[in-house]
Amino acid sequence: MGKVKIKRKSTLIDMTAMSDVTVLLLTFFMLTSTFLAKEPVTVITPASVSEIKVPTSNVTSVLVSPEGKVFLSVLGEADIDSNDESWSSEGVRKTALLSAASKYEEVTGKKTGITQADAEKFAKIGAFGVRLDKMHEFLALDQSKQDEFMGDPDNAAAGIPLTDIVYQNADGGTEKTNEFQIWMRAFYNSGNSNLQDAMKKGEGIAVKADRGTNYSTLHEILDNLQTIKMNRFSVMTALKTEND
Repeated sequence: MGKVKIKRKSTLIDMTAMSDVTVLLLTFFMLTSTFLAKEPVTVITPASVSEIKVPTSNVTSVLVSPEGKVFLSVLGEADIDSNDESWSSEGVRKTALLSAASKYEEVTGKKTGITQADAEKFAKIGAFGVRLDKMHEFLALDQSKQDEFMGDPDNAAAGIPLTDIVYQNADGGTEKTNEFQIWMRAFYNSGNSNLQDAMKKGEGIAVKADRGTNYSTLHEILDNLQTIKMNRFSVMTALKTEND
């Protein structure tokens, strides 16, 4: 009796449909994902059980390095429907830089040398931490040099100073401020009323400090916010896991 021959079937699988689905999924995730902004320093936040997310628009972030240096970033409207670009992130940054430079020159009597061209460059920068009297020089550097400038923990010009500036007001009395307060007021008065409202409610100010940052530094920053009547803010943390 002859052997029964089993017809061999082809093992070839048509992957065309799967490739199409993969490309569609990749496209979907690329278009809907929110990319993290580059930060000047690496910060490992303490863990907590809070699941409240920081807004992705109309928010000012205060970043504190392990060494206690302060960096700032600001985001305006995510989508601009009108022709008024002053509400965008770049528009807020340009306005804030010129306003902060003007106030600094007023209270110190020193010239910063910051120009409109500097403001255009500054508008492209995310997080920053530079003394105002060094900002013009900083903006003349290329991006890699700017990263080195801010990332160097030994650079005295890196970080937003919290040192008091004592000056004479219009009534002849003395007042004091510092560059951190000048910047926060500049963001608040940038012309974006949605950002201003968010800062009033506390949704528009987020403080992100490293878990190794000295508490006295963080306390000083929060005290500065309260001094300028910004009493509502959130402190960013990482979600606590079973191992924490």
